[in-house]
Amino acid sequence: MSQGRLSAGFECYDLNLIVVTGEDLFTSNVKKRRKLSSSFKEGEKIVFADLKIGDYVVHKSHGIGQFVGVNTLKADGIVKDYIKIRYRNDDMLYIPTNDLDSIRKYIGGGEATPKINKLGSKEWENTKAKVKKNLQEVAKELIELYAKRQSIKGYAFSKDTEWQKQFEDSFPYVETDDQLRCIEETKKDMEAPRPMDRLLCGDVGYGKTEVAIRAAFKAVMDQKQVAYLVPTTVLANQQYESFKERMENFAIRVELLNRFRTKKEQEEIIRKLKLGEIDVVVGTHRLLSKDVEFKDLGLLIVDEEHRFGVKDKEKIKQYKASIDVLSMSATPIPRTLHMSIVGVRDMSVIYDPPQNRKPVQTYVLEQDEEVVKEAITKELERSGQVFYLYNKVEDIEAKAVQIANLVPEAKVAFAHGKMSGNQLEEIMMDFIKGEVNVLVCTTILESGIDIPNANTIIVENADRLGLAQLYQIRGRVGRAEKQAYAYIMYKRDKLLTEVADKRLKTIKEFTEFGSGFKIAMRDLEIRGAGSMLRRNSAWTHGTSRI
Repeated sequence: MSQGRLSAGFECYDLNLIVVTGEDLFTSNVKKRRKLSSSFKEGEKIVFADLKIGDYVVHKSHGIGQFVGVNTLKADGIVKDYIKIRYRNDDMLYIPTNDLDSIRKYIGGGEATPKINKLGSKEWENTKAKVKKNLQEVAKELIELYAKRQSIKGYAFSKDTEWQKQFEDSFPYVETDDQLRCIEETKKDMEAPRPMDRLLCGDVGYGKTEVAIRAAFKAVMDQKQVAYLVPTTVLANQQYESFKERMENFAIRVELLNRFRTKKEQEEIIRKLKLGEIDVVVGTHRLLSKDVEFKDLGLLIVDEEHRFGVKDKEKIKQYKASIDVLSMSATPIPRTLHMSIVGVRDMSVIYDPPQNRKPVQTYVLEQDEEVVKEAITKELERSGQVFYLYNKVEDIEAKAVQIANLVPEAKVAFAHGKMSGNQLEEIMMDFIKGEVNVLVCTTILESGIDIPNANTIIVENADRLGLAQLYQIRGRVGRAEKQAYAYIMYKRDKLLTEVADKRLKTIKEFTEFGSGFKIAMRDLEIRGAGSMLRRNSAWTHGTSRI
């Protein structure tokens, strides 16, 4: 006889034996701790309803296989349902449905078909060993990067002043608990003696800008300059107005630098930045040009960093070595994973929506003029405004005329990124003032345009857009207390690709608050995990889930 310990019970049909352990009967702290430290986490287990025939799955012991269905089998008088997984050479593995903890849905690889493993071979063990080795190398790199970052001497900002309290009290809305927590985390980083590199995540319209504005005010209170970097000229203009409005009663000098400014105006702004006569500058990638110098830059805020080019990101990385940087993103995963791998950074997440916010009612359907007409008419009847996204510059004017003829009572205008700065600014101001109530536009509205009275959006040829892009675009409506509607359309009778079909189904499925994480995870599944953990040796995607 020998003594030992079983981690879990088991069934043996040949001996007509069922073994039950104490941990199967009683919940203990030890068991909970072990589950938390396990690589197959409780929170990641498969939801049976999510599995479709043909889906690829990963078994922790046998590797990648293909789900082919559920079989009901009888063994020793016991009838059970089993998940059936096909492996190479048509070998089949049967897993009891009460043992789903051992498998995970395969994520990664994009459109490429994953390599199915062979039952009984050592290839899966070898794959896991390779992954483990690569992860150890990455971990070593991260530790070195983190140690280096900790050793860099930065500027430690002062504690909040009475001015800071007055400024924050002037915010006209009630902050969410998450917003307040993220504000405190950011301030704490700024007060530390090392350069801040914090990533602020939150769904569209959850109040990331207010976190940034308060951080900027704190920096200015210590006589430091602030640069707020955004990806588009339209968003730069809107954020400039937000900063100016919030700070005008506190004698803070705010300026805008982008292509809307004339050459003479740009030269004057650059001169004042160098002399320290501007406290906060909001701008596009123009801020990263060689001729732009600051007298004493203390904080860089980057809105949607992923939308900047390689050269721009290199300049941002240079800033990170010496000043505090706050980056913001609405759809952080898998982007956040990439950011975390290439450079250690802290992260704050806003999960809670603002008060009285309602989820956007989303419809995915074939292009239909009657639906378009009804949607626009209903929005106008409640004195609202409509975005009509049409992403073809060459005939966007003709589309605007078509919409005007379809709904004669509508005041229609069109806008796209190839317009001159003055033209675009004038059209956007007309829309903001309500002089235009239907705006036909390209994806220039994707980043941050905030018009609370616009609560219907119609997207034509939506199958051509990415998932995160669709999510951002839908976030342009539903920013007030009114119910908002999104009509995601594709050409009638068009045969959608598998990827486009998955994207459209996902945007329809995830409409509740806090869907940014789920959307991005599904995007990771559709597009593939890429090679974020890849080093010199190649290894199968999807094993990053091990």
